[in-house]
Amino acid sequence: MTYPEAIEYLHGIRVFGMQFGLETMRDLAGRLGNPQNRLRFLHIAGTNGKGSVAAMCAAVLRAAGYRTGLYTSPHLVSFCERFQVNGTPIAPADVVRLVERIAPLRLACAREPTYFETVTAIALEYFREQQVDIVVWETGLGGRLDATNIVTPAVAVITSIGFDHMQYLGDTLAKIAFEKAGIIKTGIPTVTVRQEPAAMQVIREVARDCGSLLTEVDTPVSFEPPLAGAHQRWNCAVAHAALRAGGFVFTEEQWQTGLAQTVWPGRFQVIGDVVLDGAHNPAGAAVLAATLRERFPGRPVLLIIGVLKDKDYRHVCETLAPAARRVVCVPVRNERTLPPAELVKQFPAAMIAADVREALAKCQSGELAVVTGSLFLVGEALQVLRPGGVSDREMTLQ
Repeated sequence: MTYPEAIEYLHGIRVFGMQFGLETMRDLAGRLGNPQNRLRFLHIAGTNGKGSVAAMCAAVLRAAGYRTGLYTSPHLVSFCERFQVNGTPIAPADVVRLVERIAPLRLACAREPTYFETVTAIALEYFREQQVDIVVWETGLGGRLDATNIVTPAVAVITSIGFDHMQYLGDTLAKIAFEKAGIIKTGIPTVTVRQEPAAMQVIREVARDCGSLLTEVDTPVSFEPPLAGAHQRWNCAVAHAALRAGGFVFTEEQWQTGLAQTVWPGRFQVIGDVVLDGAHNPAGAAVLAATLRERFPGRPVLLIIGVLKDKDYRHVCETLAPAARRVVCVPVRNERTLPPAELVKQFPAAMIAADVREALAKCQSGELAVVTGSLFLVGEALQVLRPGGVSDREMTLQ
């Protein structure tokens, strides 16, 4: 099996769709010898900010001398991005080897595992092989029934909760918070950020019922973290509280060194006159608009936007429209894309482009191009702006 064949195999699994529940994930992990039982985890759930918190925690842990695994999703350009050890993505040859190992085990399960369950199994086995000291472990969707939730972490972390994936997680903040709070474990500390009252009440109740010591972060850090935006001051405070609550040992110098080395692509990432930000829900759009005002006051913006049709794109567009002088609507290279002919209805006088490359070419002198609406679109833009990197043929696999 070649690397492209391994990616194509994983892509083919998507026919099984999305299944919630932990039975199949436990079944598959058991056939691998339960690698999760030999690993230590920092488990992170939330609607917005969980990737940024994960990146900061992983960077500080590396600076403190921990051999650190990082599991995140989706990837922007290459599938290998999802699995990192000390900041280095998995090698394509290791992806091939692990897919070949896990493929027959999948067929032995009572229910054939989904794409995300299979990818999570790859992560567990890879980090076990790599003998990491700690895995910074990001949920895929939700928490309670997410495939990542078969682990018992050193600390559970819940970042900002908002409205996203409502068709799966519920249509109120309380329902969504209940799903996110499902990563809280009996006797294991929990860290969360200041939430809306409805979400905060649920988190407090679940933590109390589990006998989990809950740390509520109610003050952002007083300095400017390496990731752009005022919201990152809150994420930075959560990362610090999570590392302390999990019992990880690090000095102030290691904390500062780790933060300085933190990189999280596609989240207000500035490349020349282009800003890449994967805002795909109303809260993320509001943060993007605020950060644009803070970092580029008065700069005319060319908004390049593509969205998925199952997202709350109307509110995203409503939030971002005032920030833009001109708008270009594009398709996302994903089967769930909203056709630009539909998206353009959200913006008066918007243009349509065939893809993000054509849209970027429309940027005029003095304008700031802002590519947003979907992390998949951001991945496409990265391939245009930084060609030559490792990428996968099938972007839709993400």
